[in-house]
Amino acid sequence: MRLPSSIFVSVSLFTAETTAALYLSTTYRSDGDKIWQGLTLLFALVPSVLVQLTLTFIHRDLSRDRPLVLLLHILQLGPVVRCLEAFCIYGKAGQIEEPYVSITRKKQMPKDGQSEEVEKEVGQAEGKLFTHRAAFARTSVIQAFLGSAPQLTLQLYICVLQQAVSIGRGTLMVISLLSIVYGALRCNILAIKIKYDDYEVDVKPAAYLCIFLWRSFEIATRVVVLVLFSSVLQIWILPVVLLNFFVFFFYPWILFWQSKSPFPENIEKTLTRVGTTIVLCLLTFLYAGINMFCWSAVQLKLNDPDLINKSQNWYRMAVYYMLRFVENATLILLWYVYQTEFYKFICAPLLVLQLLIGYSIGIFFMLVFYQFCHPCKKLFSSSISQGLWACSNFLCMICKPPKQGESVDKTTLDPPSYTDKDIANDTMNETLNGKTSQSFSSNPSILKDTPEGPCLNV
Repeated sequence: MRLPSSIFVSVSLFTAETTAALYLSTTYRSDGDKIWQGLTLLFALVPSVLVQLTLTFIHRDLSRDRPLVLLLHILQLGPVVRCLEAFCIYGKAGQIEEPYVSITRKKQMPKDGQSEEVEKEVGQAEGKLFTHRAAFARTSVIQAFLGSAPQLTLQLYICVLQQAVSIGRGTLMVISLLSIVYGALRCNILAIKIKYDDYEVDVKPAAYLCIFLWRSFEIATRVVVLVLFSSVLQIWILPVVLLNFFVFFFYPWILFWQSKSPFPENIEKTLTRVGTTIVLCLLTFLYAGINMFCWSAVQLKLNDPDLINKSQNWYRMAVYYMLRFVENATLILLWYVYQTEFYKFICAPLLVLQLLIGYSIGIFFMLVFYQFCHPCKKLFSSSISQGLWACSNFLCMICKPPKQGESVDKTTLDPPSYTDKDIANDTMNETLNGKTSQSFSSNPSILKDTPEGPCLNV
């Protein structure tokens, strides 16, 4: 049984950020900055309430007779109590023989093209710890993108306006950045475990390091770009933020309405249709908040029973990062054009170059992760390099004007709609003929819409 260290990290970041925000709000009050005080408290207390509700919902405390735990959640002490409970379970594990165990079956990563299924006994203590880990993984994502991300943006904006960084504000910004990066890391791990639920996933330290560096550069540059743009064009920052938010908020709903699927009823048996709608709206709200600052590793699919799209699409990821890079470059260039004498203390061209390079470094570590460090890369039907190569060929085909006298068929401009089964059959047939490598090099467009490699039998 593993030590619940992830729970300790989540609770530590939660308590540290809340404490730092409360302290900083008192300094704003003493200085007479009531607006900054109110916004700081807002971005600290709202995610705290959402964290309490999430823990209560996952552990089903409303249907259990635990009034003391509910009281502690009302007092915003729920995460601390849950952490102590998890460590008590871990400390008592193995001291008493458990009368009941459950059997889980997981597949191991394929070796030489074959995958073995392994049975494992899971006791009640380990099952409870698993529930605690899953709950805190989700609360870390909520805390990161509904609390820490706007908090970091706000405090950095105040630093730019005041041209000074106090100890309290600097401490809160560092904790908020760590919380965002950790939440994004947990989001990546959650996506992997959900997509490859049938497999025993073992994430190596190198994978954690790549994700940490990838998310750090991506999120930090994104926040700085938004803050700089808002400091010179305050009126235009609101349309930019709202456009980003509404696009990602309504995108899962548009796909759901296009599928003409029935309204999902299996989220929670105790929820009514109104309650289910509220839960789905909160889920898409979180999804939009994540994509506002970085790529969401989990893609929503409301017409799926699990609400998650388990087939990662390289094409969609490539389009997201290309558009986001263009947006960041446009915003930072607009800041460079409309900057005032207020920024005379910095070298503006160097800052623009550093931000663009920083975002590119984040994309580089993302490529390294998916190409070399992903724990389930053996299950990929194509590597990310092959997928990006197919995407680039597709874009070149669109941008290249047709020759005079030639007509372009509309079907040639659409990404191929290959399924996992089609690709697997094509690859197997070409492997038997000894032409697999030649096939991929001569026809890279077959990989255009290839998923990341969902687990078997899904």
